[in-house]
Amino acid sequence: MNSPKKILIITYYWPPAGGPGVQRWLKFAKYLPDFGWKPVVYTPENPSYPLLDDSLMKDVPKDLEIVKTKIWEPYQLAEKLNKSNKKFKAGQFDVGKNQSWKSKLSIWVRGNFFIPDARVFWVKPSVKFLEHYLKENKIDVVVTSGPPHSLHLIGLNLKKKLPHLKWIADFRDPWTEISYYKHLKLTKSSDRKHRQLESEVFRNADITLATSYTDAENFRKNGANSFCITNGFDETDSQTISSDSKPICPSNTSAFTLSYIGVLEQLRNPENLWKALNDLVCQNADFAKNFVLKFAGRIDDKILTDIENSALKNHILNLGYLSHDKAIEEMQTSDILLITNFPNESSKGIIPGKIFEYLATGKQIISFGPDDADVSRILNETQAGMHFSYDDTDTIKDFILEKFKLWKNGNLSENTTNIEQFSRRNLTKRLAEILE
Repeated sequence: MNSPKKILIITYYWPPAGGPGVQRWLKFAKYLPDFGWKPVVYTPENPSYPLLDDSLMKDVPKDLEIVKTKIWEPYQLAEKLNKSNKKFKAGQFDVGKNQSWKSKLSIWVRGNFFIPDARVFWVKPSVKFLEHYLKENKIDVVVTSGPPHSLHLIGLNLKKKLPHLKWIADFRDPWTEISYYKHLKLTKSSDRKHRQLESEVFRNADITLATSYTDAENFRKNGANSFCITNGFDETDSQTISSDSKPICPSNTSAFTLSYIGVLEQLRNPENLWKALNDLVCQNADFAKNFVLKFAGRIDDKILTDIENSALKNHILNLGYLSHDKAIEEMQTSDILLITNFPNESSKGIIPGKIFEYLATGKQIISFGPDDADVSRILNETQAGMHFSYDDTDTIKDFILEKFKLWKNGNLSENTTNIEQFSRRNLTKRLAEILE
């Protein structure tokens, strides 16, 4: 039997980090041995994570080799300047009228002084360490996963030093095409630097992975040898939830529940949905009697304040941040699951990772984002729900009322199709085929 090939995964996010960013390569590392690959993980020793989730530790293979070195990050300085800068760790910040002068200054500093991001100080020491490590250890493939996109600079510099190295740049989100890029208040020279570095990564990586169909096509247009491997769901996640574990909000016939699970920031706030729900609560007594709007995750304070100042105030159940396992339980005890994307056309290729876990529940999904979005394609293929733009209102009310009537009559069925293509194991099989 041939010995497995070795793949070095360079990632900032690793358990106990929480959120969707950590799960992609955690799940690949879990299933790669089934396809003849032995993963090794390189990650910071002292990272600054915005979210923690110890429940993800169970997916870390017991025999996995994890290599760590120290990182220095300037976030503590940023948080002293403005407490809201804690959002920066997760790629969030205040926008528009919600921006204070401190926020504006912090965003300008972030975009122009730390290129491509504030983890850039880990690049040089990592290149020095890994150049030696790669010479001492037989590694067949190196993967860099971003954001933070500074990790791709580790791969780029290693590739220049070791030209025969096979390097894969994995973009969980785009770099210059991501929605908040235009909010970074970049100077012309800073913008040019970002784009130059991105182009170098595209041209030098042997393979560039994208998490959406549109991103893969855009990367190809910009010189990358790009393939799409979406995120997905792990069948074992729901199986590992113990039978005696009870959700915080148990499923019952007394509440028609629309849930948002995850992080919701101002740039993805579906104000037209809140208006539609507000109208339904005010206009339809039966709906108002039965409706619950459930949040499980970190919801921007300003969004919550606006909702609490509407007729929806007495219909909100805000559970706060939950572990991954608990979040899945709350998905399973909902009737409609909400997913949101940035509204501009350049974001149509973003496929939020939680959509796949939503799919695995069989529940109906209501989605918001630009027209012709990749999310819309997935919902159509799987018959799992409907996608709306941020200009829709009446059609949203029609969709929700239709599902409410089905729920009222006990006919809101779980009827998704073709979702097995998005299982983590099948996606890892596809990755292994690309790696060969």
